[in-house]
Amino acid sequence: MATCLRALPITYSIPSSSSNSQSIKRRNLRINCSSIGAKHSSKIPMPPINPKDPFLSKLAAVAANSPETLLDRPVSSDTPPYLDLFDSPQLMATPAQVERSVSYNEHRPRKPPPDLPSLLLHGRIVYIGMPLVPAVTELVVAELMYLQWMDPKEPIYLYINSTGTTRDDGETVGMETEGFAIYDSMMQLKNEIHTVAVGAAIGQACLLLAAGTKGKRFMMPHAKAMIQQPKVPSSGLMPASDVLIRAKEAITNRDTLIELLAKHTENSVEAVANVMKRPFYMDSRRAKEFGVIDKVLWRGQEKIMADVVTPEEWDKMAGIKIPDPF
Repeated sequence: MATCLRALPITYSIPSSSSNSQSIKRRNLRINCSSIGAKHSSKIPMPPINPKDPFLSKLAAVAANSPETLLDRPVSSDTPPYLDLFDSPQLMATPAQVERSVSYNEHRPRKPPPDLPSLLLHGRIVYIGMPLVPAVTELVVAELMYLQWMDPKEPIYLYINSTGTTRDDGETVGMETEGFAIYDSMMQLKNEIHTVAVGAAIGQACLLLAAGTKGKRFMMPHAKAMIQQPKVPSSGLMPASDVLIRAKEAITNRDTLIELLAKHTENSVEAVANVMKRPFYMDSRRAKEFGVIDKVLWRGQEKIMADVVTPEEWDKMAGIKIPDPF
């Protein structure tokens, strides 16, 4: 702007229609600006004008062609200065709309983070950590179908920590069909299903643990598995005929559960029915012997088992002689 104003005395001509007092003031302004510019031009450094800046280029063009447009300006506080020189001015956003710097916000999420089941689903992990109520069944079945749709060849990892259709105190919270719904979905999938018991796998949850792909059923060292007969929900003030109907349905569910457990544990139906007369608890070792799982998971077990000597070598080190066979 200072450069433009210093050029004004050369190109500016005073209109004849203006009054004498205005002419005298403009002449004094022109003399003062030229004298100040000549006096301090060597002291005040002027920044270079960017020729690609549309605002400064426009002002320079207006100052060169019609400088009176810049001098005879109405005083208005409503609009920014020199904005009327542009045909379609575009104002910057208000401070509340301006995005903050990248360095300040580079680690800030642009959208809400996903929930935990969604994060586990990204790793093809389905976690059952609650009793089998309708909401849990709906989520698990939907996740299983979604993972098969994403990739029907990659395995699915099913982690189980559930008390089945009952709570830990034995109260029924869901129907036996909740567990059967997840079981049927597992049987319909093309993927391998690796089941892992963490904490507890009780009742219908124990069936889901045993229903994994053969050789891919695991259990943590201190997890517990338990199979028991289905329980009749609270009858309340039902008529005797309705109570009988519910009891028959519980017996049907018991027989179905026994058959499925016998199938996946490779035990006889009679053996499973015998142990299910009362709650049958199993630790990891006993669950492996019963056929519910194939392997106990704990860190370092391969190295420890490799270091264990055979019974023959143990007897030899102990000085026990093995008699020759007859």
